[in-house]
Amino acid sequence: MARLAYRVLVLFAHPAFETSKINRRLAEAPQSLEGVTLRDLYQVYPDFDVDVEAEQDSLLEHDVVVFQHPLYWYSAPPLLKQWQDLVLEHGWAYGGGGNALRGKLALHVTTTGASEATYARGATNRFTLAEYLRPFESTALLCGMHYLPPFAVHGTHGLSPAQTEAHVRDYRRLLVALRDSTLDRARAAKVARLNAQLDALIGSSPSTASNGA
Repeated sequence: MARLAYRVLVLFAHPAFETSKINRRLAEAPQSLEGVTLRDLYQVYPDFDVDVEAEQDSLLEHDVVVFQHPLYWYSAPPLLKQWQDLVLEHGWAYGGGGNALRGKLALHVTTTGASEATYARGATNRFTLAEYLRPFESTALLCGMHYLPPFAVHGTHGLSPAQTEAHVRDYRRLLVALRDSTLDRARAAKVARLNAQLDALIGSSPSTASNGA
């Protein structure tokens, strides 16, 4: 295989993995992909005692950071927040001299039990998914990262096995496109969620020249 354009780190956070359906399957997508590392935070840190140095080293070794988690009360599971609070240190990730993550890509792969239609102004959940993810977007931008729209799977309670498999395939395709830099980031920035128009966003040649490092 040719030299990889990017190395991808998937930070997976699910407090009840044993009862998960869709996230358990989605977590299989990164497996066996060259250049893609899956890090199960709840498996590594069952006591929430995050090894800051190890996590920072892992971030430095990768170019793309994917935060995979279910939406928990309109946010992320608590261990992912703990990870943020401890790992993204002032002077390392942001602030004076804090440029360790500058130029890296960041995005969320998240799931919701409710349908996509409920995440809209005036609907049941009142706001869009992108609005609920704003704090994470702001964090990434503060760290000098390029933030992409999420890969979101809605209505997970009603997914058929065939629909689930389709989402797993699309997630794997996205990871490959991120690794090989064949995702059109300029077009991707304009969509609400990457998997809504994945075919149109994945090209056949590296996109770094036109879309930045």
